Amino acid sequence: MHTVAVLAPDDVIPFDLSTPIEVFSRTRLPGGRAGYRVRVCAAAPEIDAGLFTLRSPWGLEGLADADTVIVPGVADVSRPVPDAVLDALRDAAADGTRIASICAGTFTLAAAGLLSGLRATTHWAAAAGLAERHPDIDVDPDVLYVDNGQILTSAGAAAGLDLCLHLIRRDYGSAVAADAARLSVMPLEREGGQAQFIVSEAPPTPQGSELEPLLHWLEENAGRELTLEDIAGHAGMSTRTLLRRFREQTGSTPLRWLHRTRIRQAQHLLETTGHTVERIAVQVGFGSPTAFRDRFKRVAGVSPQAYRKAFQ
Repeated sequence: MHTVAVLAPDDVIPFDLSTPIEVFSRTRLPGGRAGYRVRVCAAAPEIDAGLFTLRSPWGLEGLADADTVIVPGVADVSRPVPDAVLDALRDAAADGTRIASICAGTFTLAAAGLLSGLRATTHWAAAAGLAERHPDIDVDPDVLYVDNGQILTSAGAAAGLDLCLHLIRRDYGSAVAADAARLSVMPLEREGGQAQFIVSEAPPTPQGSELEPLLHWLEENAGRELTLEDIAGHAGMSTRTLLRRFREQTGSTPLRWLHRTRIRQAQHLLETTGHTVERIAVQVGFGSPTAFRDRFKRVAGVSPQAYRKAFQ
């Protein structure tokens, strides 16, 4: 039987810890046999899980002969990972054990040096911090999980479910994985990646800057078909001067800033109205529904219709 060891670090996120325990322990093979033996392992007998304390039946020795090790996230990724945990993960990796992280558990794998030179993901809100702290990792914030073969990483919270179902499919095939997905009330494959869950933030408006009135005007008039010349004319500048000052004060360009505003407004309309995609395309200033769909998918990772289905 396949043994899954779930690491329980101090400050563990309870959702991340419980996800693999529930999914793997309830997986059944044809005939009703259990597909996995699950262990909860920790560096100490008692684990601080924030609102409560956990008692772990296994120490770190439980990782040694496991087939798969799952590393959940912790609430504070700046906390140093104990050397004993890092050594246990390195030893498991050296023995060929499959190791997967959920959410910020990617930081633990990175601290152990297991992601150097690899593509990886984590919760979108922590992706920039991971990339800054570990420039040797190719951080992809837009996907639900990354499978490098022996080492896998997943995004935040529910993406841990996607990863676990993916592992079940690798081990026992699609039929067993589909049964596990139904039990978890999850689709076996979700459309899109993390990008669909990231609401496009309002583009930054430098307070008190020379461009502040222009940026407010752009937001109020995003539904109009505006060219660079139109924006420069309203600002009373040449296009060259406008581009230079925009880069200096916003780090962007006028049209890129305008597109971000339009996508943010489109997300709001898709969530709160029943307007057709074609009507929304016009409302937010795109010249054609095709151009709107292309731009929206580039930013959100899914089509406008799929976004509405997920979030309305």
